[in-house]
Amino acid sequence: MNIKSAPVFIVFLVTICFSQNKQILYGFSEIPQSLMQNPGGRVSNRAYFGIPLLSHFHINAGHSGGISAYDFLSDNSVDFNTKFRREVNRLKSNDFFTATQQLELFSGGFAFGDSYNKNKYISFGLYQEFDLISYFPKDYVRLALNGNQNSIGRPFRLNDLSLNADILSVFHVGFNKKVNAKFTYGFRGKIYSSVANVNSTRNEGQFLTVRGENNIYRHIFNTNLEARTSGIASLIDDDNSDVSKDIKTLRKRLLFGGNLGLGVDLGFTYKIDDQWTFDASILDFGFISYTKDVKNYQVKGDLVFEGANPLFVETGQTAEEYWTEIEDDFEDLFAVDTLKNTYTRLRPVKLNTSINYAFGKKNKSDCDCRVAESDYQNAVGAQLYAIARPKAPQLALTAYYYRYLFKGIRAKATYTVDSYAFDNIGLGVSAHLRGLNFYIMADNLLKYQNIYDTQSVSLQLGFNYILKNED
Repeated sequence: MNIKSAPVFIVFLVTICFSQNKQILYGFSEIPQSLMQNPGGRVSNRAYFGIPLLSHFHINAGHSGGISAYDFLSDNSVDFNTKFRREVNRLKSNDFFTATQQLELFSGGFAFGDSYNKNKYISFGLYQEFDLISYFPKDYVRLALNGNQNSIGRPFRLNDLSLNADILSVFHVGFNKKVNAKFTYGFRGKIYSSVANVNSTRNEGQFLTVRGENNIYRHIFNTNLEARTSGIASLIDDDNSDVSKDIKTLRKRLLFGGNLGLGVDLGFTYKIDDQWTFDASILDFGFISYTKDVKNYQVKGDLVFEGANPLFVETGQTAEEYWTEIEDDFEDLFAVDTLKNTYTRLRPVKLNTSINYAFGKKNKSDCDCRVAESDYQNAVGAQLYAIARPKAPQLALTAYYYRYLFKGIRAKATYTVDSYAFDNIGLGVSAHLRGLNFYIMADNLLKYQNIYDTQSVSLQLGFNYILKNED
């Protein structure tokens, strides 16, 4: 491997991508956690509680741009550096690497109302989340690999650098009401407690090389770069070597001791007729205000440099004075200002909407009305997902098939087209054994035979104890 390629290749290894889309879980009403995707979804239990730390775990890996680790590491006759440059050149500045992981710490819910019609439902819980998005810094990589000699007159854009990373906990309480046989709505309030945040999404400027007047080339620098952090400085302070203290700090931040914010989820389900259903939800409409342990870094300035002048003596300067002036110019340009300005960031808003068609009447012997409201054992539908991101929304379109297999077993198969791939097939299964519910869901199953050649891999699983509806 060429040593110039090494830092860039590390970016590919560490920026594995995760997505927040949970298309298999969405609308899977037998699983209580589906209410987290649509607070106005159908409820098919009178109470439940999640097994602490085991009720929901989600991790999803992938990346856009159509490349994989296999493209770099495949054993063929092509030199690694050739493969590396070829794949890097395929990527664009709008290609992104994202990461999301969720762990539910506890959750529960219960129905209430009058003795004849318990049509209201309260759900609550606390979960931890990690979310990262980093766009591919195309021009930075181009400059690092190729230099500027072959890019005379072509600017290197500094706004290609764009990333945001969050670690936070979310406490939530949701309300769901079945108004009538056709319409159900719900909402969920959230309190965010940020453990740490790093973001650099407001970068501007460029580096341009043109033909010079007093020398061969003129280098024009225009920089306006900024990185904002919260919850990081105190943990990496050189004077802080007490690991137990750091653990206590992190635990405190998870339990409302971090930077706080508020958010809301909204959703509804409308049953058009006996077989057709339409639903939609908006999630994480909210913000976090970063006021604690804030440290920001800024590089801002302009400079025109025409290179070393071999005739500097004619200007009346000594060699030492000439080189000192150049050094001072660059130090001023690339000086990092450290600030402690507080800031507020919006949460990445998510949209889900789907249309569903149920068919295939159940036999009476197959029906278990305590678990599912529907009289049908099959359903097909389409779901649209979108999430707000710094440069452009991230979209996914899913077609799915749901099947009531037999008493206590449900399954859902999905086909998803998104930024990662056009052949993403997923499968989820939910099993009920008396009151215990277990579910497992996985995406991109066709790629599991060669995990290195995939753009996304997803896994969700969890355990709940469910009190079924009365007959």
